[in-house]
Amino acid sequence: MARKTLIAYFSHPGQSYVGGKIVNLEVGNTKVAVSIMEKYIDADTFYIETKKKYPDDHMELINIAKEELNSNVRPDITGSVSNMQNYDTVILAYPNWWNTCPTAVFTFLESYDFSDKIIVPFCTSEGSGIGNSVRDIKKICINSEVREGFGVIGGQVKSSEEKIKTWLGQQGLL
Repeated sequence: MARKTLIAYFSHPGQSYVGGKIVNLEVGNTKVAVSIMEKYIDADTFYIETKKKYPDDHMELINIAKEELNSNVRPDITGSVSNMQNYDTVILAYPNWWNTCPTAVFTFLESYDFSDKIIVPFCTSEGSGIGNSVRDIKKICINSEVREGFGVIGGQVKSSEEKIKTWLGQQGLL
């Protein structure tokens, strides 16, 4: 059977900290990166969308994100992957919120059995890198091969196509 890949991602449009200032993003940086990945690999995509919409205001958002993380909240997400057993590789893409994944990503990870799957973390940030996210993913997906994460600067994601393509190749996904 051929290997099958899923790109599961969380992305947030609205205000974001980019290059030292707050800007309004029509499309979240992680979604931009996923769009680049889709150009190069044959993969299905799943958007990790919360039932309760996060605010567009950056300061309000980061306060909510911090509270969710500190309280170990798992926000409800819409939709589901009905055929998760068919995927052997999952690219998990997300922004860095408070040095780790947004809690909605943890909701997603805790909703499925990722045993014997390869999880390939991809993170956007404005300079804090991938943070503790890979460590935190490994805590949830203990029976999975969680690869070393890769990240790009969110404000530079549109000009990072070659970096993303090279990384996909290094992961054996091209």
